[in-house]
Amino acid sequence: MSKVFYLSIVAALAGFLFGFDTVVISGADKKLQSIWDSSDFYHGAVVMAMALWGTVLGALLGSFPTNRFGRKNTLLFIGILYTVSALGSALANNPEFFSFARFIGGIGIGISTIAAPAYISEISPSNKRGSLVGLYQFNIVFGILIAFLSNYLLNDLGKNSWRWMMGVEFFPAILYTVLVIYIPKSPRWLIQNGHIDLAKKVLTKISADEKVEDLINDVSIDKTDSRENIFKLKYRGPLLLTFFIAAFNQLSGINAFLYYAPRIFEEAGLGESTALLSSVGIGLVNLIFTFIGISLIDKLGRKQLMYYGSFGYIISLSLVSVSFFFNWSPILIPIFLFVFIASHAIGQGTVIWVFISEIFPNHLRSSGQSFGASVHWILAALIPSMIPILFSFTGAGFIFLFFSFMMIFQLIFVIFFMPETKGMSLEKSGYILSKKKV
Repeated sequence: MSKVFYLSIVAALAGFLFGFDTVVISGADKKLQSIWDSSDFYHGAVVMAMALWGTVLGALLGSFPTNRFGRKNTLLFIGILYTVSALGSALANNPEFFSFARFIGGIGIGISTIAAPAYISEISPSNKRGSLVGLYQFNIVFGILIAFLSNYLLNDLGKNSWRWMMGVEFFPAILYTVLVIYIPKSPRWLIQNGHIDLAKKVLTKISADEKVEDLINDVSIDKTDSRENIFKLKYRGPLLLTFFIAAFNQLSGINAFLYYAPRIFEEAGLGESTALLSSVGIGLVNLIFTFIGISLIDKLGRKQLMYYGSFGYIISLSLVSVSFFFNWSPILIPIFLFVFIASHAIGQGTVIWVFISEIFPNHLRSSGQSFGASVHWILAALIPSMIPILFSFTGAGFIFLFFSFMMIFQLIFVIFFMPETKGMSLEKSGYILSKKKV
């Protein structure tokens, strides 16, 4: 188990870079708009959102390298993309080159949401799979915290402080890339591709609990026509579940908030330095409650955590909206947003990548995750790109009211449609849910 835990940590470091890369630009947000004198539309849709459009491409295409070249090789490719993106972003002298560099990093993020959870779920025992795949999300929020903290510490380095903010990602990207070189390939991927002897060697090294013969039998249940795809009628159940959990994740407003946290705090009446420091607090709360969620997901189950998160979303987002409408004290809004981020961390944040990695059969897992990640990232690109314009035309109150209303629909989805996958083997959950009508 200790070997599996180590391998899961290494693969989950892709999540650290995901979180860091996603949020680090929040510290450079207003600086870049001022330096390049960009309009609200261009700044939001291109400079700020270009990485998110990269994640859409990565999510759409990521199942191909994950299936064709394997989970490990794909994770290695992701590390290279992050490294190139960090250097390019730091050295950019115009918004076009900066956006291109960010786009490359976004591709890495999109692919990582497919390859990393797939790799971890395929090396994990059933009773620990939720917490081990949850390490990916934990690393995402750890990366978010470090990005907020890094932005705060580097903010006073002058007019080029944004270059340091963007470039510091180079160091964890290189470390991650080197570590991935030495991890083994996924035994389930090896079996599916006919490398039985190599799969036996890998399983012998990483797990004393799982017998390769049993795993071969389980995987063989899952082997069907290679021409199958997730859009066949019999996979309607897991497809719809994936669509709704991915869509609701972004309709909570989480990425819009993370991308523009300092701007939102300033909109509430806090100064720039206080806004950046409050963002660090957001990252810390996110980390703490993600840890709580990971520790509970295999005990309470996926559905129970989604209940907690949904109620927390509705309450906190409603309070934030009312605060903006009635000009409540600026001190209250960060408190309500702390509740919002805690609700996300213990619910959607912990559950989404675990749940999507469990509900498709082995031979369609990466395709299913690609679909879910695509829905997630298309909305993650569209919603934040609209925030600067919406802030100018409608105000923050209406934006947070919309997000709160969407979370009522998420609660309905959890109550009536979301199944529980706690404790099921990957083969069993994929088989059962492909037979379930939603």
